[in-house]
Amino acid sequence: MRKKYNYLKTIVAMAGILLISVNCTKDILEQPNPNAFTPNLFWKTQADAEKGIIGTYSTFTHIWYYTRFEIFASDYRDDVVNGFATSERTALGSFNGVSTANGTKWVWAAMFKGISRANEVLYNVPNIEMEQIAKDNIMGEAYFIRAYNYMALVNSWLNVPLITLPMSEIPDPIAIEQADPTDVWAQIISDLEMAADLLPSSWPANQKGRITDGAAIGMLGKALLYNKDYQGAKDAFEIIMDGRFKLTANYGDNFTEAAENNSESLFEIQMINDGNGGWGSDAPGSGKGAAFHPDLAPRGFTGQDGMRINDWVLDLFLDEKTVNNQIDPRAFTTLFFDTEETTDYQGEVLSSKTYSNLTYQEAFPGGTHVWANKHLDQAYNGRSRSDEGGWHGSGNNLRILRYADVLLMYAEAEFMLNGSTTKALDAINEVRRRSDMPDFTTITMQDIEDERVKELSLERTRYFDILRWGKVVEYIVNKPELKSESAGTSSYKPGREYIDIPQNERDTNPKFKPNPGY
Repeated sequence: MRKKYNYLKTIVAMAGILLISVNCTKDILEQPNPNAFTPNLFWKTQADAEKGIIGTYSTFTHIWYYTRFEIFASDYRDDVVNGFATSERTALGSFNGVSTANGTKWVWAAMFKGISRANEVLYNVPNIEMEQIAKDNIMGEAYFIRAYNYMALVNSWLNVPLITLPMSEIPDPIAIEQADPTDVWAQIISDLEMAADLLPSSWPANQKGRITDGAAIGMLGKALLYNKDYQGAKDAFEIIMDGRFKLTANYGDNFTEAAENNSESLFEIQMINDGNGGWGSDAPGSGKGAAFHPDLAPRGFTGQDGMRINDWVLDLFLDEKTVNNQIDPRAFTTLFFDTEETTDYQGEVLSSKTYSNLTYQEAFPGGTHVWANKHLDQAYNGRSRSDEGGWHGSGNNLRILRYADVLLMYAEAEFMLNGSTTKALDAINEVRRRSDMPDFTTITMQDIEDERVKELSLERTRYFDILRWGKVVEYIVNKPELKSESAGTSSYKPGREYIDIPQNERDTNPKFKPNPGY
């Protein structure tokens, strides 16, 4: 979309500069080159600081991260998705995230690249003479990005090194050990508190998509909830339940390019359909569009096998009707399933359709499987693999934290503290009313869990919900039929809720140990 193109074009261009400036080895720095970018030459002006933080954002759109491979470390592992045939990159879905798999080491590397660049910003920007507000904002963005990446790492690998300085400032990097996860979480919470203090509440229209204090506070509440600090989480969420964010009128608007960065979005990954390729790179000229769509799409529409959705998810949607006795409209946005029923919603007639506007029976005559539909560009034509470009072509932003999630997490925190109170009911019912679902008059924890499935499936949250609730064995391991498209769950051993530490990292640093269960 043109509205975000100029900002993202800057990210793409500046990423190359930062890539050079923060990845210099000691040997390179010892060889003077007046034409080379080095930390000593680069971090001098406010413009350098701006370039540095833009390059830090760019790691999110690396092909190893959100543009493609991260989905195998999140949604692919949960009980909603029944993945496709096991490969070295998809083995995570059957608790076989071995240390040598490319998919795992790539995601790890991309997340640590984001941390490395954030550390460079946090170390160097304080010494630059520049406008204080601009400096504070940039520092806040860097604190958020470092915290966000560490939260993703500790949730997926658990035992990770805690690095808060540029590698050039660490005398012996090989001496770094894996940190106690408690210390990592403490750093995450501290960084998010710093980010919340330093970030603005909004950005100019031409910089929409940059991180705000609302995003930091929302993510802080999430981190506290994950650590069972329910009062702290509730207090954080209440700060941003002040009217600054609002649910969109139409649930489906959260997954279209036309309605990006809307009133419900706290943080989203800014994708761009520029037609570029560039596997495994965030350098200038590489693709910045969503390349995970072919993996998510219904089977037969792309070169990938597609992620089948387990039947229980559709059943959950069908278990209750709207106040107008119709199917929950979120089902049509989330799933592609066999139904002739349509739902009138927000002036639209919804039906289960996918790429090329096909109905289920047009796409799969006689079929019964349920497939994913959320995020996908319906203009897919079977040739270009997107609406306008190559594999990396979708410019549809990936929403990472929505206000609906905040409301549901608030309801959970309040429920865990005080039970089925008016505050908990008001929060969960606000989410349900948007989709014309009847109000709850009382709730259980199971109601909260189920509402999160219906509202947030395929948004990189479900596996980590199950993990923090301590229900991986109950919900996934003990139900191997939920992974029947791949290798089942027989590879599970205690500890394999987490991914193994990549072998290449252990080869480089012998102090790194494999995770339990591997």
